[in-house]
Amino acid sequence: MDVDMDKVHEFVGKAMGDLGSALTASLVVIGDKVGLYRAMAGAGPLTSEELAKRTDTGERLVREWLSAQAAAGYVEYDRATKSYTLPDAHAAALTDETSPACVLGGFQGMTSAMKAEPKVTEAFKNGGGVGWHEHDPGLFEGTERFFRPGYLANLVESWIPALDGVQEKLEAGAKVADIGCGHGASTIIMARAFPNSTFVGFDYHAESIESARQRAAEAGLSDRVTFEVAAAKTYPGTDFDLVTFFDCLHDMGDPVGASEHVRKSLKPDGTWLLVEPFANDDLADNLNPIGRLFYSVSTLVCTPASLSQEVGLGLGAQAGEGQLDDVVKRAGFTRFRRATETPFNLVLEVRP
Repeated sequence: MDVDMDKVHEFVGKAMGDLGSALTASLVVIGDKVGLYRAMAGAGPLTSEELAKRTDTGERLVREWLSAQAAAGYVEYDRATKSYTLPDAHAAALTDETSPACVLGGFQGMTSAMKAEPKVTEAFKNGGGVGWHEHDPGLFEGTERFFRPGYLANLVESWIPALDGVQEKLEAGAKVADIGCGHGASTIIMARAFPNSTFVGFDYHAESIESARQRAAEAGLSDRVTFEVAAAKTYPGTDFDLVTFFDCLHDMGDPVGASEHVRKSLKPDGTWLLVEPFANDDLADNLNPIGRLFYSVSTLVCTPASLSQEVGLGLGAQAGEGQLDDVVKRAGFTRFRRATETPFNLVLEVRP
């Protein structure tokens, strides 16, 4: 085989960069857990000795971590003083969990997802899947931490107002079901914003529901917010004014069946708020950093989760608006539109 060695070397350079990125992800998780980023935020230049003292950690490992972070461009290194600085712009993404720029949950979730590689490899071989509940628990917490900043920034401020008449119903007092609620971040955000409405979150994962109940109690919302273990095709209740799915329909084995259940559970004038990862309909238009991220997590988590369930349609995290439109129309919905969007999400309004 006659190979252009310049192109070989170019590709190896790219692969080495990807290898370094994969290792950096683990170091970000360590920095988050140990408190290194928080100690550096706003502190100006620090030596490894100063940072180790601030965080009560071992200096030698802190020094090596700082060196790796400097090589990755996460912190800045001053050769003259042998000190390291976390720029304010980086601190916003690495310490502030209320900021839509926060990336901590993504690193926690993705490094946890990587632990399922043996199970996913086996699924490749036998044509099966890997259930969400079979993953490392860090995936569940990391997923919430990844999505919550975006929900805080957008859900009440722009997504709900983009829906026809929904904000007015919520302000007056509406009945809401949040499906695939996980740890309850989206449910609690809505409940805080609309005190006249009642909310129930459903998820098939019992451990996540326990966490959601605890968070509702801590927020003082247990009188208006409840959480129950139930699947998307069987959750109880009818006459909901609003049903919400946040970044979860594509994980389901039978999204058409789930959509049919939504239609039956809604009031005749009710609304389904369907939020999914941003994707174009043509694969070629998704070959970019966002597409790379979502296709990768979809290979490790989302598609195996769908394939582990009945039907196993396997939409994947880059299904695109066209496939989603087809799913909800097959379920009997007649109105489907893109209400708004972000660089990471499609925000869709679905009505009977």
